[in-house]
Amino acid sequence: MEEELRALLGDLDALKQRPDPASIDRMRDRVVGMTSLASVAAASTRSKIKDMSAEVVDSNPYSRLMALQRMGIVDNYERIRDYSVAIVGIGGVGSVAAEMLTRCGIGRLLLYDYDTVELANMNRLFFRPDQVGMTKTDAAMQTLSEINPDVLLESYSLNITTVKGFETFLGSLKARSSHGRATGVDLVLSCVDNYEARMVVNQACNELHQTWMESGVSEDAVSGHIQLLIPGETACFACAPPLVVASGVDERTLKRDGVCAASLPTTMGVVAGLLVQNSLKYLLKFGQVSPYLGYNSLKDYFPTMEMRPNPQCSNPACLERQKEYMLSKPARDAEAKAKMEAEASAAIEYPVHIDNEWNISVVDDNDTAPSIILKTAADSLPEGLVRELPHEDSYVEPPAPASSGAIDDDLEELQRQLDALNSS
Repeated sequence: MEEELRALLGDLDALKQRPDPASIDRMRDRVVGMTSLASVAAASTRSKIKDMSAEVVDSNPYSRLMALQRMGIVDNYERIRDYSVAIVGIGGVGSVAAEMLTRCGIGRLLLYDYDTVELANMNRLFFRPDQVGMTKTDAAMQTLSEINPDVLLESYSLNITTVKGFETFLGSLKARSSHGRATGVDLVLSCVDNYEARMVVNQACNELHQTWMESGVSEDAVSGHIQLLIPGETACFACAPPLVVASGVDERTLKRDGVCAASLPTTMGVVAGLLVQNSLKYLLKFGQVSPYLGYNSLKDYFPTMEMRPNPQCSNPACLERQKEYMLSKPARDAEAKAKMEAEASAAIEYPVHIDNEWNISVVDDNDTAPSIILKTAADSLPEGLVRELPHEDSYVEPPAPASSGAIDDDLEELQRQLDALNSS
């Protein structure tokens, strides 16, 4: 749409210099076509929804998301509308992450990129061929607003590595601050593809004490990673720079003309999914937030680790955040301990099964009185019935063997009877 408008403006300028009735007719047809496209897009876009509902109906776009609350995964899923997330880099990972957060119903989404959509981007997800020529931020705004009009979208088509771009980036993160936060966003997601831009995001977040997550995909497109960075608490991006950068090599000299990095939509989709999943856990406070999670598609290997800040970091803002974190650590530990004790004291043990249909009871082995009562109740039989077999707990005495004297007497008696028979 934007490319069509630009072409239309060019034709208008040419028409001023040399009027042409045929050109006017062509322009009228193009305007009619653009109007029809806009009307179709407007008709296909749903109206905004004021409150999230858990009602299970086909017309509710949030029913399956609110089911997480009913199943006990999150306490209040509707809180996601209170959060703001900034995504820097709307490429293979950033665009997919933006779409996932939009479908999840994030409250506010800030998008940063300076590049335009190209046909070379069509091997990735999200962008469409009809968006070629548009800035990535405008194309993302177009698609995301159609997916979920409830999300407040802000786009910034700029290069954050320039002085002016960095100032605009810093100012946009500070804007609309609320809830006592130092910045106007709850989380920054870095989805850029170069070290220079990552260092700019790192610098801004260190200055603003802003929590952010970094992500990346390898040049061969078969591995990637995500990383949580909390200024002062975890290592910043300057605490442990890549080996190439630490060696003093300019990364821009590594690029060769005619050679581009590989790109797989599968790997980028996996990394984007891990990034957004970690973001949701951080924002909605469920599960365990991963400090670092890698992905190797060749071996299906997911390494994880924790990275502590470097006391000799080259970033002054990082060192300042480290000092603040160490000074506040005793109070933070005491608060955490008090919270754990309060939760432990408030915990009430409930039976696993409240219903006891079969009247099953558990009796202590050392408690003899109940066992005797139970045994007596079990031994009693209805009137007129007797046991044919002995009870399992009773011991039947065997019959006493006959004495040896009685056996001798019987033998003598038997012998006399035999003698009497023989004599007769």
